[in-house]
Amino acid sequence: MKTSGDRVRLPHLQISRWSACSQGCSKTALIQLEDRISGGLIGLLVGDALGVPYEFHSPDEIPPFAEIEFKPPPYFRRSHNVPPGTWSDDGAQALILLASLNHCSKLDLDDFGRRLVNWYEHGYMAVDNHVFDIGIQTSHAIGNLVHGRSPETSGETSETANGNGSLMRVLPMALWHTGSDEDLVNDAHRQSIVTHAHLRSQVCCALYCLWARCTLEGASDSWTEAVSRLRRIYAEGSKAQEELEWSIRPDELIEGEGSGYVVDCLRSARWVLNAGDYEQVVKAAVALGRDTDTTACVAGGIAGIRDGVQAIPERWRSQLRGKDLYEPELEPLIRRRAPASL
Repeated sequence: MKTSGDRVRLPHLQISRWSACSQGCSKTALIQLEDRISGGLIGLLVGDALGVPYEFHSPDEIPPFAEIEFKPPPYFRRSHNVPPGTWSDDGAQALILLASLNHCSKLDLDDFGRRLVNWYEHGYMAVDNHVFDIGIQTSHAIGNLVHGRSPETSGETSETANGNGSLMRVLPMALWHTGSDEDLVNDAHRQSIVTHAHLRSQVCCALYCLWARCTLEGASDSWTEAVSRLRRIYAEGSKAQEELEWSIRPDELIEGEGSGYVVDCLRSARWVLNAGDYEQVVKAAVALGRDTDTTACVAGGIAGIRDGVQAIPERWRSQLRGKDLYEPELEPLIRRRAPASL
């Protein structure tokens, strides 16, 4: 067990944890689709809220696993003065994307862009209408939208502009989408360009969406299956394939560092998925330190799909704020994907 002041280490657990995960993944096929969809969205929001008070802290400053909760221990100097159980920009933008998809029945970048501006200016989809965290690249892109730029050209294209701001919100795309893998990948790319237009960010979003889809389908090794599908979609020798193979390097299980760099965020989420059940996954994400809310959000969404909503601790589900914001969007999502369950 991790003790205070120790960085979370998983290599010595990898074989046993992977075995446990493999057993859990086989059970995933028995979980109702509604529970997996709910688990994905609520798992994202809970992971985000769990990570909020620990953001910007180094790994050696993070409390031990047993003390990582919505409300940190009294000795811990928490980040962001918001009530426990409050999601950040990650959860708000994920709900914005879902609301736009539900409303338009497709990815409409103009509608999505308007909703992002509404969040930025008025706190739309933010708990208490309070926007307390925003990435530099996202802020710049929304500023471009405010000043009349189209959503197709508002995002930064520089290689240095590869933060995780489009990755953190994209999961609802995979939960909502019923089209082909190619269509899902294309839409994952397009939603990214509004704020993060470099191809590397787009490819990370595409791989994450396929990872989520394969997990939703109950694949025994959803990451490997997602990589295989993406390789079939990207043309040989294309720039997208180059980003996948040389920047992301999906065949290598690389220990994540919990940073805000989009590739590291994706790697970090994959790394902590080996930690065990949902609770262990999001706590391991927080224990990496740094961009704790986003790492736990990205990992928590996949773990929620894999394990189902009932695997998310009830104390966190009941303490999660903003039910009046996410429940009206979750219901039509379930009605779209699992109508027989309603």
